[in-house]
This record gives sequence, C-alpha cells and structure tokens, in this order.
Amino acid sequence: MAYDQMIIRCLNCGTKNRIPQNRLHDRPTCGRCHAPLDDMIIRCLSCGTKNRMPEDRLNQRPICGKCGIPLVISADTGHPVDITDGTFSREVLSHSGAVLMDCWAPWCSPCRLLAPILEELASKYAGGVKIVKLNVDENPLTSSTYHIQNIPTMLLFKDGKIVNKLVGVLPREEIERHLLSIVKTN
Repeated sequence: MAYDQMIIRCLNCGTKNRIPQNRLHDRPTCGRCHAPLDDMIIRCLSCGTKNRMPEDRLNQRPICGKCGIPLVISADTGHPVDITDGTFSREVLSHSGAVLMDCWAPWCSPCRLLAPILEELASKYAGGVKIVKLNVDENPLTSSTYHIQNIPTMLLFKDGKIVNKLVGVLPREEIERHLLSIVKTN
C-alpha cells in the first residue's frame, strides 16, 4: 500500500475502503454501499446507546437519539458546579437527569477529603450526572429544607426529585454505585 492512501472500514457494511489521503477532506463514501466514511460511533454515557454521526458535527453539541443527553462534553462540564439558595431551583430541581448535590462547609475536614473524589466523578460522568456543591454556611434555606444536620451530606436527585441521601465520607466506589443506579434508571 502506498503511503498516500488509508484504509477505512465502512461502519455500515464493514467493507475496507482504500482512500487517498488527499481525498479525505472530500467526504469519501464506501465503494460498496455508498455510506459516508467519515461517520463515527459515539456511545451515550447515560443510556449506552450507540449513535452514528459525521465527524464534522462534533462541534454542534450532538445529543443521544434515545435519551437526549449531550454526546460530546465541553471542557467546562467536568467539574462540580457551585450553587446557592438562589440557583438551587434552576441547577438542581429543573435539571432533567441525575444530580448529586454535595452539602459542605469550608471548615469541615471530611468535606475537604471528599472534594477530590467528587472532582474525579464529575470528570468521569460529565454529561451523564451533574455534580453540584452547596456551602451550607452560606445557604441556610436549602440546607434547612433538606434537613442537613451532618456534613458532608450528598443528596441524589433524579429529574428534580430527591431519591437518596448519603451522609459522611464514603469510598469513591460506593458513591459511584449510587450514581450508576440513578443513571441506569434515567
């Protein structure tokens, strides 16, 4: 094979196609079934559905054809979002899907132990689970509404309704297990 050619397998029929590199920008098609060869398969983080899409659509925030969750995650969604009493309704109750709300305080050493775990989970499940942080000292209204007496406390919401409450510093695997139980039922 010459160095100026590539072999691209068709996602539709599986045929191997030899394409000159100078023709890759022309949106080549399969020689057998004529399907575009620049399509990609992206698995949804929320429901697991395989979605086919052209590579040039990745910057248009494509969504899953089954559940509607964004397939491509922008860089700013991989971190927990700080919320307040004023933004709680918009960020948590109005969110369709799974939300983990960490109730914490800056002076709480167990809360500081939990922070890197939540950062890691926010990055891993970006687009599938929204992770938010509520400072209980600065936001007493939401804290009292959900009877937050011990911190750290993690509240798990699904489609704006509370479904679980986790208290204390838990291992990452246990938190992840609770997250996955919500994501699978979305």
